[in-house]
Amino acid sequence: MMHVTSKVCVVGDFAVGKTSVTERFVNNHFSDKYLSTVGVKIDTTELEFPALGVTQKLVIWDVAGADEFGPTEFAFLRGANGFIYVADGTRPATLAAIEHLHSQITKKYGTTPFVLLINKRDLSHDWSVSDEYLDALTKAYGNVYRTSAKTGDDVGLALTRLAELILESDMRGS
Repeated sequence: MMHVTSKVCVVGDFAVGKTSVTERFVNNHFSDKYLSTVGVKIDTTELEFPALGVTQKLVIWDVAGADEFGPTEFAFLRGANGFIYVADGTRPATLAAIEHLHSQITKKYGTTPFVLLINKRDLSHDWSVSDEYLDALTKAYGNVYRTSAKTGDDVGLALTRLAELILESDMRGS
């Protein structure tokens, strides 16, 4: 098995569930306690892709919530192989923040594999985002998932897809 390491940054507005999504994926755990991330929190996990003969270590950088990046955030993002954009389905403004953050990242670092998580699916009765808008996002961005860090719905699916996208990108680039 070939071993690769990939840096992945989790970005999005404040209180959208970035840390909860990471905790769910890495440790299969969820906590109702809200703790604001200061700076960056780093976790690691490994995924195996036997068909490709690859074990991929994901180094996940959970960056403090922001709707605009400054020099500190850009320093955290440098060298990322992929991005996990997280928005809150109950707060449409967090999707506008994602569109802005994505634009900033693409302008600074070029096209990089990513997935977009519309989080808090367990609160879908409180969602303010229409299905039509979500369909438009899927058309525009491709890999859009309706997730719940609380229940785990589609978190593993989305992050595993990102890992595959990174591997595909790496194979094309080498």
